[in-house]
Amino acid sequence: MASFKPTKIPVYPKLGEKITEDTLYWKNYKVPVQIKEFGAVSNIDFSPVAPYNFAVTAFTRIHIYGSFSQEPVKTFTRFKDTAYCGRFRSDGQLLVAGCEDSVVRLFDVSGKVALRMFKGHTKAVHITDFTSDRYQILTGSDDYTCRLWDIPNAVELTSYQEHTDYIRCGVTSKLNRDLFFTGAYDHTLKVFDARTDKSVMSMDHGQPVESLLLYPSEGLLVSAGGRYVKVWDLLKGGQPLVSLKNHHKTITCLALSSNGQRLLSASLDRHVKVYSTTNYKVVHNFDYAAAILSLALAPKDESIVVGMSNSILSIKHRKNPEESKEVTGQQRRRPSYRVFVKGKNYIPKQDDYLVSKSVKQHLAKYDKQLKRFSVSKALDTALETSTRGRKPDIAVAVITELDRRGTLKNALAGRDEEQLSRLLNFLMGG
Repeated sequence: MASFKPTKIPVYPKLGEKITEDTLYWKNYKVPVQIKEFGAVSNIDFSPVAPYNFAVTAFTRIHIYGSFSQEPVKTFTRFKDTAYCGRFRSDGQLLVAGCEDSVVRLFDVSGKVALRMFKGHTKAVHITDFTSDRYQILTGSDDYTCRLWDIPNAVELTSYQEHTDYIRCGVTSKLNRDLFFTGAYDHTLKVFDARTDKSVMSMDHGQPVESLLLYPSEGLLVSAGGRYVKVWDLLKGGQPLVSLKNHHKTITCLALSSNGQRLLSASLDRHVKVYSTTNYKVVHNFDYAAAILSLALAPKDESIVVGMSNSILSIKHRKNPEESKEVTGQQRRRPSYRVFVKGKNYIPKQDDYLVSKSVKQHLAKYDKQLKRFSVSKALDTALETSTRGRKPDIAVAVITELDRRGTLKNALAGRDEEQLSRLLNFLMGG
């Protein structure tokens, strides 16, 4: 009599499991380190010079963390109200930040007390940045003005009031000290030249603008606002190139990978999307536990740092090749693995005598019931909630086997309303 053959479980392809180079690259990070801050993390900025510390602006403090530190190596607390947009200068020695009290403060990274305090705005200052010559500061405020300040003399150089709503994002050119870009809640982006008394270019985003990003070549400008990410060609007079709508809620921040080939956007919908800058298609996605307010990438993409509305700072560090090898080695050195594969590759010699040994067959519960022709019980086992939730392919295989045997009607016969509803829920994917 032939032995009972276990039910063959088909292997179905998993949706969304297509492995690409981007999947391997962006999944090669360790488990995130989570740090509780004193308030919502509104801004993150990496120092441009080694050891690439990063400044985290949260509530009334700015913390500076080392590359692998879980405690701040430096803290600035000289703010009377909520601080905004702590940014490093290109030499990493100075840091500037705005505040809800309308005062702009300049700090020496190695000191504690503010070196300069710039007063002139009448409302909260959400945007600060250094110009490329290192001697001037750009600020943008809720009083609808953006201003340039002279660091050595601590005086205001020029002021522009062209926006008609809060200015919430801005960036300076790294190639020209006189150029800077602003975005506001009046839906507009403006390009300013400090040598002129008004803006030289204006673009309509169509939504309140939350974040701006300038490509290294400075030929393209990226804006984020509402659910849209838009790319503008500055060399063609601000012509729109592409409009992306892949988030479900407001996009709060943008970042660019170290090689400039991937664009990242983060949103209140708790997702970070990674786009290819050649065709602007989504190539990867990160999920987080709360609404994302800030995002930054370390040089060479060594770390991804995300700040959330629940005051959590999430830091993902890239795995080292040595660490990956160690993990793989540990998995291969399990004693059970060595025992069970011992002699697997042994090649018999001509004079060897083979002593056969019967192998005990281990059957699953539903297979034992099928062997006893308890078809109704086998179907019940396959439809159990635990089995259905984790491995629906088992239920499909058992139903297929019952149909092949011609006993599916027998298995379905005599069922009450509860049993039938369980079967219908499974078939409908409930």
